[in-house]
Amino acid sequence: MIQYRPIGIVHSPFGEPAGTPIQFAAASAVAAEAQVEIFPCFREGLRDLAGFSHLILLYHMHRIQPAGLLVKPFLGDDSHGVFATRSPGRPNPIGFSVVRLLAVEAGILRITDVDILDQTPVLDIKPYVGEFDIRPVEKNGWFADNLFKLDITRDDGRFAKK
Repeated sequence: MIQYRPIGIVHSPFGEPAGTPIQFAAASAVAAEAQVEIFPCFREGLRDLAGFSHLILLYHMHRIQPAGLLVKPFLGDDSHGVFATRSPGRPNPIGFSVVRLLAVEAGILRITDVDILDQTPVLDIKPYVGEFDIRPVEKNGWFADNLFKLDITRDDGRFAKK
């Protein structure tokens, strides 16, 4: 059995899935600021983190109901295999976001460009390093015809726990 221990919790303005930005790339248009409270036993691990402008947050999507292996994603009108989507409804509800780090203050990370619900448990933090993390993309699959919808599409609650 795999078990993870949260290292912190997100405090964001998004209390419900409906209305939340659907991808971190669209979150900057919302201009929401949030905080990640790191639990005291993990705070030593924050050393040198302030030297980065962006972070990768891995988290447990605690407000999402399990979905099937075929899902209708927010940006599309057709069903796709869950692994060919960024749908929050997944076999293992693990989310990731790239956020802008504003400050590290006494175990609190002040962040922006947030697409994460309030009270979300954080599993891990990694520095975003452009030279490591940016890759040229040759194909965007079914997303290619739908990317124009990103800035105007918000979560409609279809994957939220009832």
